[in-house]
Amino acid sequence: MTVLLTACGASASSGSGPGGRNPNELVFAAIPSENAQSIQQAYRPLITLLQKATGKQIRFQSATSYSSAIEAQRADKADFVQYGPFSLITAQNSGVKVTPIAAETVAKGTPPGYHSYGITRPGTGINSIADFRGKKICFVDPNSTSGFLYPSAALINAGIDPNKDVTRVISGGHDASALSVLNGQCDAGFAQESMIDTTLPAKGQLKPGQLTVVWKSDLIPGSPIGISDDLAPDLKAKIIGAFPNANVDYMNANGICTPACAHLGEANGWGYATVDNSFYDSVRTVCRTTHAKQCAGQS
Repeated sequence: MTVLLTACGASASSGSGPGGRNPNELVFAAIPSENAQSIQQAYRPLITLLQKATGKQIRFQSATSYSSAIEAQRADKADFVQYGPFSLITAQNSGVKVTPIAAETVAKGTPPGYHSYGITRPGTGINSIADFRGKKICFVDPNSTSGFLYPSAALINAGIDPNKDVTRVISGGHDASALSVLNGQCDAGFAQESMIDTTLPAKGQLKPGQLTVVWKSDLIPGSPIGISDDLAPDLKAKIIGAFPNANVDYMNANGICTPACAHLGEANGWGYATVDNSFYDSVRTVCRTTHAKQCAGQS
């Protein structure tokens, strides 16, 4: 598996025809919330499922950043991308022809979504997001939904200008943001809930009581898989048709997960649920609150 994705990588656009692109090899890109080796393992069962559904080889690539994945899909160097909700809107508003088709869901039967946490260490005197003013704050990435966009909106709603009233540190990953707070490099910070609740504790990197959650966002629409609009219709139909089976129940029952999967994807969840473009309208509302230039597809 490849662990680097840049816009100048190998093209995924061979096999174009009058009905749309139909390459012999498809490229699936994902934006890591932690290290590249972990993300490869997290998506291996989904890649296997999609290969069976399409009859094509699928090459997984771990993006170096949100912007690199966006540019790769723009240049037909990635055919479908596991975005964050914010980076999907950024991609669309910057002109990338991409449509969300499925999103990660934590548990069977629940709507696909998750939360952002505002975190600090015990003893900092920070008890709410209102106390972030004047502090050194870790964010994940300017194109991160739970690590930047929703936290920025929460700061604004608390009367804090995220550009002027805090010292902003871009950590580059949800794990890095949480660990930077833990290690005292930031007074407080933001990260996706699963990183705090399950991922870091499971790795032994975070013990109970070492971080305190002082803010929790409203439900954020689940991280979408966005498919390139210019793929051949029959190929898109095969990809879309695979996602009702993209869950631990189906994969374990059909031998796709060996050994058995406890969860899928980076959300440590049950699987995927189908979504459409309107599902992300609440993210667009937060974009209007923050006036983030990334929402308009600007870097």
